[in-house]
Amino acid sequence: MVLDLLVIGLIITLYPLPIMAFVLVVSAPGGLWKGLAFILAWLGCLVAVIAVVLLLTGGQPPPPRSPPSTAGLAVRLALGIGLVAYAEHRRRRRPAADTASDAEGPGSGPAGEPRALSRMDQVSAWSAAGIAVLLQPWGMVGAAAATVLQANLSDSATYLALFGFCILASATLLAMELFMVFAPGRAALALTGMRSWLSDHKDPAIVLACLVCGLWLVGRSLYDLTR
Repeated sequence: MVLDLLVIGLIITLYPLPIMAFVLVVSAPGGLWKGLAFILAWLGCLVAVIAVVLLLTGGQPPPPRSPPSTAGLAVRLALGIGLVAYAEHRRRRRPAADTASDAEGPGSGPAGEPRALSRMDQVSAWSAAGIAVLLQPWGMVGAAAATVLQANLSDSATYLALFGFCILASATLLAMELFMVFAPGRAALALTGMRSWLSDHKDPAIVLACLVCGLWLVGRSLYDLTR
């Protein structure tokens, strides 16, 4: 469980769309408070998902080969296949999207940046929190939830693993918020450059993140189902 949560948390924290949105939010007037609202909502979603799973299992993992255990592995397998399929779909549509972006010209935003993201610097703190919920990579969060089925709360190390997952999955956002607090001038320049880079490379990054996570989930689920 720990290794699976580590891999999923690392991929979530590097997923580009929430990072792009957070850069816009935290760079706006009053951005520190909006960024804090974004992070709290983001963490709140992760904690809520884990809490729901633990309530359903009672903090005890289902016995191996039992229907709940098999169902959890089947869900992880389905999510992994779905992520791989989405990565391939995203990869195939890239040439068409690039062509459309070129045709729209410079008014369409950097590298075809979604228009919703381009207006994100105007949101309130409450809206920033809502955006954090919407931009959670829910397929990966669902995979983490299916992994948490194996959590055993009688083992103190489990608490550390779950806490570590939530922090790791939020690490990039936390680092950017702290950067803005302690070095706002340097952070503004760095985050502007990050936004530009992500706008140019977000599609390959999304494809890679979904593909790696999907293949990991498929491989681990098939191994656990067949051993």
